[in-house]
Amino acid sequence: MASLQASCTVLSTHPRSHSSSSTQPLSARPSHLFTLSRWSHRFQVSCDAKKNVETSQGKIDRRNMLLGLGGMYGAANLVANPSAYADPVQAPDFTKCGDAHDAQTGAALDVKCCPPLADKIIDYKLPPFQMMRIRPAAHRASKEQVAKYEEAIRRMRELDTTDPQDPRGFMQQANIHCAYCNGAHDQVGFNNLDLQVHNSWLFFPFHRWYLYFYERILGKLINDPTFALPFWNWDNPKGMTLPPIFDKTDSPLYDANRDPNNRGFSVVDLTITRSKDNLQLVANNLTAIYSEMIRSVSTATDFMGKPYCAGTNPNPGPGSSENGSHTGVHWWVGTKDTSGPNKLNEDMGNFYSAGRDPAFYCHHSNVDRMWTIWRDVLKTDVPKDITSTNYLNAEFLFYDENKQLVRVKAGDCYDQRKLGYDYERIDLPWLNYRPPKKAAKAKVSNISDAKTAASVLPINLKKTVKVIVPKSAKGQADEQLMLQDIQTDTTKFIKFDVFINDEDDKIEELDRAEYAGSFAQLPHKTKNKQGKSSISLRLTSVYEDIDVADDDTVVVTIVPRSNGEYVTIGGIKIVPVPPRSS
Repeated sequence: MASLQASCTVLSTHPRSHSSSSTQPLSARPSHLFTLSRWSHRFQVSCDAKKNVETSQGKIDRRNMLLGLGGMYGAANLVANPSAYADPVQAPDFTKCGDAHDAQTGAALDVKCCPPLADKIIDYKLPPFQMMRIRPAAHRASKEQVAKYEEAIRRMRELDTTDPQDPRGFMQQANIHCAYCNGAHDQVGFNNLDLQVHNSWLFFPFHRWYLYFYERILGKLINDPTFALPFWNWDNPKGMTLPPIFDKTDSPLYDANRDPNNRGFSVVDLTITRSKDNLQLVANNLTAIYSEMIRSVSTATDFMGKPYCAGTNPNPGPGSSENGSHTGVHWWVGTKDTSGPNKLNEDMGNFYSAGRDPAFYCHHSNVDRMWTIWRDVLKTDVPKDITSTNYLNAEFLFYDENKQLVRVKAGDCYDQRKLGYDYERIDLPWLNYRPPKKAAKAKVSNISDAKTAASVLPINLKKTVKVIVPKSAKGQADEQLMLQDIQTDTTKFIKFDVFINDEDDKIEELDRAEYAGSFAQLPHKTKNKQGKSSISLRLTSVYEDIDVADDDTVVVTIVPRSNGEYVTIGGIKIVPVPPRSS
């Protein structure tokens, strides 16, 4: 019987115009950037389910089938709005907001993170601005900038006491992330189907709008429309510690629910390799960022996240940046002692509580900055803009600085400069961190314990697994590795790394030619405790660096870093990178 599950499929690519902007991106100087051959095109995706379904009477329209089925497939089994299978995700209905759930048990949390209700919803129009707000690197912020930031957060916290229902208050702002990310909102028209803004193409636009209004609220509270939210510059070695402004116990920026081992001069471990060598940690961090920004990315959705539309299950697949450094910082900052009072890995280590740490917004400011760099600065052969209306018209609700409930769309936030902000120009050292070529070609016969995919699928990651995977064709240089049907326990922090033809087994070192990419998941609640996802990792540069052009097969090594026993991979294959149109 044909599946009734909506699907998101690639339709086509279209030429992309590259008009110059009068405002130079502040994230980097173009002359400093690594350049690949450039293609001009857009990436179009549709979430339409198959419109025609094969039956004994031939092909019929899928929606007519939905409306006409009787018996046990009748009305009781139909969704509230079948046409929404082809629709963008709609803004949530605040009147139907429910309890957020414990990511570890699935039970309702003793936390009320639903937003206050409003009499009306306004379609947001970007206001004019007199001066571009320039977000500074937190470790370089001036005393004046830090003083303004602290005072704004202090006033935001005061609202929790003076008017707990003020949507601009600190906890109300934190609860936005809780409600959108831990099951408090259902998709409109699909009861009991979570609305989730992570692990899909909604990740970047949702968080951009979230920080946009958060920043404007802070500016309003201190009567400074030029106030700009700092970014945690963890992609630069000078910023690879918790910014000192967040580590003063008497500051409103301080949060007690952080890992006490990761304060002071501790180097952030973006990759969760747990290396004890700080120099190796820095090298791993820079290598991983280079991979998630350039090396492992074949398509727009590889970076942005997989398509997610009305009526489809949450968590279709994260983009490379969300999946990598973004998740690594969350986990590194959050508490790890699950035996104490902070048994949910609070605050940053869990979606429901992440917004309670002021460092969360500074972290996501840099995540947003990485999007601007990837889209506007990097000159690669990867399409950058998704033109599907199912992406562009996806909706979110936020309260603005005037306490008005406003509706925004994903497609209206592509250009941060039109939103009135940009980033301080900072060097990008990770651009020079393509791993060095392997000195000698690996001998696959030396890689012990490698087995064929057919003999090991499905793969459970209780331990390191080595799989012999055929290439799509001998001599094929532009390929990608597909890890499909990745089933995880969504209540657990998950992390694994992927290597190609790795005969050295130096698993703490990512700055090697064999490193292909990673997968990571932060604990979160879904109605179905078992999540299913997928990732694709481009192998073009890996092949060049380890010399496998003439080989028929490669050995894929998958190294679990955290909770591998809660991970099962259903499919693994190598396919050509999708063709590009000029």
